[in-house]
Amino acid sequence: MERGNETSMDEFILLGLFPEFRHRTFLISVILLIYIVALAGNTVLILLIWVDLGLHTPMYFLLSQLSLMDLAYISTTVPKMTADFFSGKRNISLIGCGAQIFFFFTLGGTECLLLTLMSYDRYVAVCHPLRYPVLMNHGVCLQMAAGTWLGCVVNSLAHTIYTMIVPSCGPREIHHFFCEISAVLKLSCGNTSAYELAVFAMGVVFLLVPFVLILVSYALVFLSVLRMDSREGRKKALATCSSHLTVVALYFAPNIFIYMTPGNAHSPEQDQAVSVFCTILTPLLNPLIYSLRNKEVLGALFMISMCTGKRSYKNRSFPLRILFHFVLSVKL
Repeated sequence: MERGNETSMDEFILLGLFPEFRHRTFLISVILLIYIVALAGNTVLILLIWVDLGLHTPMYFLLSQLSLMDLAYISTTVPKMTADFFSGKRNISLIGCGAQIFFFFTLGGTECLLLTLMSYDRYVAVCHPLRYPVLMNHGVCLQMAAGTWLGCVVNSLAHTIYTMIVPSCGPREIHHFFCEISAVLKLSCGNTSAYELAVFAMGVVFLLVPFVLILVSYALVFLSVLRMDSREGRKKALATCSSHLTVVALYFAPNIFIYMTPGNAHSPEQDQAVSVFCTILTPLLNPLIYSLRNKEVLGALFMISMCTGKRSYKNRSFPLRILFHFVLSVKL
C-alpha cells in the first residue's frame, strides 16, 4: 500500500558486498572459506572446553560463550550473502531483514558485555586470587551470562521493532551485504535524528563504557603483575591478558568507528569494509588467538590428540576426532 511517496516495506534489495568490485567471485569464495574455517575453529574450541575437565573454569566457560557467539555472529550474515551471490537473488523479506538486525545486535551487544566480564574475571584472578572462588564461581558465571543475554535481547528487540516500522521512500535498496541498521534507516522518509541519537547512546552503553571498564581492569592487572615476585606468574598473567586485549582491540575498534562517529563521516564502502572485519574476520581470529597463545588450550588439545591411539578415544564420535585432527594439522 502506498501513501503519497511512502512505500510499504515488505521486501528489500541487498546490493551485496562491494557491488562495483570486479573480482567479486574470488572475494565471496574467500569469505566462504573463512566462514568454514571459523566454524571449525570455534566448534573445536567449544568441544575442547567441554571435553577437558581441566578447562572447566570460569575463564574458559566465558571463552566457550565467546566462541558460541562467534559461531552465531558470522552465521547471521555470511550464508545469506553467499547464497544471494551464487543464486543471483538479492531480495530479503521484511521478516528476514528484521531477523538479521535482531540477531546482529543481540550477538554484538552480548559480545561487548562478555569481553567486559572476561576482563573482570582476569582482574579478580590476578588482583584478588584468594577471593576468586567466591567472586567467580560457577553460579556467578551463569548469572552473569544469562543477564548479559537477556539485557541484549531486550535492547535488540526494541531497535528492531523501531527500524521495521519506519516507512521508507523510493528504492528499497540497502547499500550493504546485510540488513545493517544504519543502512536501513537511510531509506526512511521521515526525520530519524532522534533515533540516531538513541543509537549513539546505545554505542555509549555497549561500546564506550565496556571499553573503558576493560582498560581500567587491565591497568589494575598490569600494576598487580609488576608487583609479583614470581617471574613465571608474571609471564602467564601477561600472556593471558595480552590475548584478551588483542581480541578487544579487534572487536571494539571497528564497532566504535561505525556507531560512535557521524554517519556522513564515512562512505557505504567504508562501512562494509569495517563490517567485514568485525563480523567475518574477528570470529575467525578469536579461536586462533586464544588457542595459539594459550598453553593450557594447546596442552589440552595435544593430550586429546595423544589419545587417538587409545581405545577410550576411539569410542568418541568420528566427527569430533576429525575436527581435532584438522585443527592440529593447521597448528602444526
